[in-house]
Amino acid sequence: MTKNIVVLGSLNADNIMKMPRMPLVGETMALTDVTTAPGGKGANQAVAAARQGANVSFIGAVGNDSNGQFMRATLLTNGVNVDAVTTNGDVPTGSAYIMLQESGANTILIHGGANQALTIADIDESVIANADTLIAQFEVPLDVIIAAFKIAKANHVQTILNPAPAVYQLTSELMQVTDIILPNETEAQLLSGITVKNDEAVLNRVSNAILSKGVSRCIITLGAAGSFVADGDKRWWAKPNKVKALDTTGAGDTFIGTLARVIESDFSNLDEAVKQASIASAIAVTRAGAIPSIPTYDEVATF
Repeated sequence: MTKNIVVLGSLNADNIMKMPRMPLVGETMALTDVTTAPGGKGANQAVAAARQGANVSFIGAVGNDSNGQFMRATLLTNGVNVDAVTTNGDVPTGSAYIMLQESGANTILIHGGANQALTIADIDESVIANADTLIAQFEVPLDVIIAAFKIAKANHVQTILNPAPAVYQLTSELMQVTDIILPNETEAQLLSGITVKNDEAVLNRVSNAILSKGVSRCIITLGAAGSFVADGDKRWWAKPNKVKALDTTGAGDTFIGTLARVIESDFSNLDEAVKQASIASAIAVTRAGAIPSIPTYDEVATF
């Protein structure tokens, strides 16, 4: 049976600036290329889930501008339902400025725009109630996320939280309605207060600190080092698929969208879901861009 996934999140127009390396303070550096592409963690995760074969609906907002039209069209083209995407005439569509180095590493600046103007009144409760899984990130207001997750749990809908960027605290109110949390290493460090290292003992301490907030499961994505999974007392390090990285933009979102599509409601196949999500993100980093790099179900299956 096809899984119904709802993504509550951000819609951004990505401005991608390619450069040899990050400039030093006060340095002027010539860019090697500048492009615009559809993005936002919410949009990336929604497209990733859709390309893996899920029925996906989006809850979010855009401005009354060309970027808003661009983002709606992008979701529709990728098979994502946009009936619950509202238009805000007072603020622009969200935007991101991605500084992409030749090494494939990236640094991102974000202007929230309509994403940060989203309100609880914008939530379509029926869309969440009819879902199997709800995904959210920290690029929309915290009160909206908590309200949506409460609706999800009242209707026995699985909840997946991507605390990115780590701008909010993991409050008890939020953690009580979160089934699984997926920070990257930087976010895990900020949320736990522990310096993250690719060391099993350290990763166990970081996981313990996050689980102590009240959530039962945590996956820390570690880029080229794979991911560290904590499912209650069960812990394992999911090793990465070795590929040559071209652009890491959107790799974590690809992981989350794929995981959401594959995971069972009781998390009984978490190990297998992490493996498939790892394959999808490995394929994504070999390609340029965020949404353009996300693989299809067939590509993951034949990797």
